[in-house]
Amino acid sequence: MRTIPSHAQPLSALSERFARVRGLSVDLVAPLSDADATVQSMDDASPAKWHLAHTTWFLETFILRDFVAGYTLHDDRFPFLFNSYYEAEGRRHARGRRGMVTRPTLDEVLAYRRHVDAALVAALPYLPDAARELVALGCHHEEQHQELLVTDILHLMSENPLEPAIWPAARKVPVEMPGPIGWIEQAAGIVEIGFDGDGFSFDCEGPRHQALLGRHAIADRTVTNGEWAAFIAAGGYAEPRHWLSDGWAWVKAQGITAPLYWERNGDGWTRFGLDGRRAIDPAAPVTHVSFYEADAYAAWAGARLPTEAEWEAAAAPYDSAGGNQLDRAGAVEPRPSTGAPGFFGDVWEWTGSAYRPYPGFKPVEGAVGEYNGKFMSGQCVLRGGSCATPRGHARASYRNFFYPHQRWQFTGVRLAKDL
Repeated sequence: MRTIPSHAQPLSALSERFARVRGLSVDLVAPLSDADATVQSMDDASPAKWHLAHTTWFLETFILRDFVAGYTLHDDRFPFLFNSYYEAEGRRHARGRRGMVTRPTLDEVLAYRRHVDAALVAALPYLPDAARELVALGCHHEEQHQELLVTDILHLMSENPLEPAIWPAARKVPVEMPGPIGWIEQAAGIVEIGFDGDGFSFDCEGPRHQALLGRHAIADRTVTNGEWAAFIAAGGYAEPRHWLSDGWAWVKAQGITAPLYWERNGDGWTRFGLDGRRAIDPAAPVTHVSFYEADAYAAWAGARLPTEAEWEAAAAPYDSAGGNQLDRAGAVEPRPSTGAPGFFGDVWEWTGSAYRPYPGFKPVEGAVGEYNGKFMSGQCVLRGGSCATPRGHARASYRNFFYPHQRWQFTGVRLAKDL
């Protein structure tokens, strides 16, 4: 990972950021009962309580344990429970069994957070540069888990037959359906992609390198719910010619007929969200679709998915902190387009690129080097952030990645085409 060197990063700014990030996680779970925070709805998701504890274990392990003399672990059983995938840190509880950890309780996990926060804040002025850089990494790591918190809570509540609303619906201003997709033409040539600048980045975002692009165009907005409903009505989920072989096998095996959380209600479609079940907004970006679905829609529409190099080259001039992103606890969902290309926020955008290392990539040394590189197999890259991404977390070079069948995140579609 790369961060601003701590001597260039005011201690007060790091301290304020730490407090803000840690506070938001607690705010996100405020509506949950202990039972809500304990249950695991599927292997891909984790209990809210586990997210709160894991992000705390990360700070306790890699900063307090390793850099603060005399620090004693809050509970020496917690590393086994709350390590995620760090082989260098030893044995850990199986991922698919996290929902069986009924104890510690939510209150005890929150007490664990308070203990670690107090110890880290007290130690922060005396930490060496390497440790302060890990504090910055810990903040970005927790922001990733905040997005997972939101999406895992949504999936959990969708499994409850009552379909409870966690937050009230936001007040909506009616928005007209956008016009047809416009196209931003891009010339053929060599571009540079990847992170190369001041501030933080994850190791998988570099090294910066050249990529050759053919002449192409990228859509000026993402695909809407209304357009997706037309795909369904045209038999999109029933026509194998639109689908990759693995995607078609997935559709048939899982009985997939619509995006995740969609249900037909009479002549229309509804979706389940953190504000309960409501009619889909036809003008809003479609979300909770897999790579397989995104690729099939693109084929049906006579287009394709952009490569990550095409996406980054097009998005680089835009403000990565703009758009509809997560600012505070509350109901989140994609919003209708405002007319700008909107490369950031609302929905993560599937690309046609495999998640593989850039030329010259080397994982960092130590356990933290397991953060990204070990997952560069069988996954697809997404770009741009979503309505559940904490504002300021994403950037043009940011590489998110999921397996092609996964769709519980706020994932959507932007089209591209060759010229």
